[in-house]
Amino acid sequence: MAARPLVARQPNERLQALIQEAGCSNAGLARRVNMVGQERGLDLRYDKTSVARWLRGQQPRGRAPGIIAEALGRKLGRTVTIDEIGMANGKNLASGVGLQFSPTVLGAIEQVCELWRSDVGRRDFLSGSTVAASALVEPSRDWLITAADPQVARQAGSRVGMADVEAVRAMTAALVDLDHRFGSGHVRPVVVHYLNSVVSGLLSGSYRDNVGRRLFAAVARLTELAGYMAVDTGQPGLAQRYYIQALRLAQAAGDRGYGGYVLAASMSHLAAQLGNPREIAQLARAAQEGARGHVPPRAEAMFLAAEARGHALLGDLRTCQEVAARAVTAMDRVDPESGDDPAWIAHFDRAYLADELAHCYRDLGRPEDAARAATEALDGHPATRARRRAIGLVLLATAQVQQREVEAACHTGTRAAELLGSLRSSRGAEYLDDLQQRLEPYADEPAVREFGARLELQAA
Repeated sequence: MAARPLVARQPNERLQALIQEAGCSNAGLARRVNMVGQERGLDLRYDKTSVARWLRGQQPRGRAPGIIAEALGRKLGRTVTIDEIGMANGKNLASGVGLQFSPTVLGAIEQVCELWRSDVGRRDFLSGSTVAASALVEPSRDWLITAADPQVARQAGSRVGMADVEAVRAMTAALVDLDHRFGSGHVRPVVVHYLNSVVSGLLSGSYRDNVGRRLFAAVARLTELAGYMAVDTGQPGLAQRYYIQALRLAQAAGDRGYGGYVLAASMSHLAAQLGNPREIAQLARAAQEGARGHVPPRAEAMFLAAEARGHALLGDLRTCQEVAARAVTAMDRVDPESGDDPAWIAHFDRAYLADELAHCYRDLGRPEDAARAATEALDGHPATRARRRAIGLVLLATAQVQQREVEAACHTGTRAAELLGSLRSSRGAEYLDDLQQRLEPYADEPAVREFGARLELQAA
């Protein structure tokens, strides 16, 4: 019987070079890796022999490559990636990239940069990933109980200043405007490439603590936007990764208010799309608790409206009405002349609140209230909010179906379809699909047949 051929391993020269650069012994690296693993709840027992095996080309399993990179990064005082240590061969790259709320700032930088890199590279584990609401609740708990990062300053790489931070903010504002006008299908690739090619370099640069906090805040907002765009392009599994990392970046920025926004505006809405009402309410309440005393009334109204969505999906009319009333009261306290609202919540006006309440009444089966709220939202949304106006029209059409005003619903739905025809938005298409399903009991009516034919023609 012939001997089984051995697979030759190539020495890991990248890892060897980094160990030498760090001035670290094999035993010293093993101790550091075990310490980082302990912080992440892992009982690792590597020793100098383990490191020697890695240097000969052995690839450790599971989360070990990321932990090794972080241990070396801490010693070097800069971000070290899995690619740099020669362990990103595709087989060992953890499919959990972006799903952890890192306990350290260095770990957060590494994880979000790896997420951007993987997204640009269209890694299979990202495009095929599923989403679970429970994967959102755990990071929210970590955010609630984790102490503030004592400092985020770095002394490595190119100097980063406030001009760089302002550039990220300006780019974000421009991309938000384009997204509202044309839908995420046109814009998201630009966002991801900008994050990977420009922003990753800024995070890995050298900056003072006060500049670093502002940089993390700006990057958190752009990362959340990329997550929202993933939702709008039909990639919820990718969106959850971006949202978790946006939450961690907000923590590094020391911005509890924006962290709450990520939970209530982003994660809870993703849970709503997935039909997980208990998680919607949990995430929104976590936002309220964790950001208490750190947000203006406008943000309070948004957080409460998000919670009301959860209660509506649970069919809890009384609690939904109570929470919705608190949201309206908070909005009544908003002083538009004060200038106190941070940029990330300035868009949430009475039209957006009415939009949220229209969703609640739709899910509670109260079509008259839903139609009233949807009409109020449409009256308040300017033409530049094309996608939001289209969704408002679908909400109004849905309320009309619930009231058996089928012809009116088809007319309103046609207006929504025409508006969505100028956008590339999977989210908008999902709303239209839902409307069509609600019209199925009336499939024999001429208005419904004509509406279906219009949609087929538009999709052709």
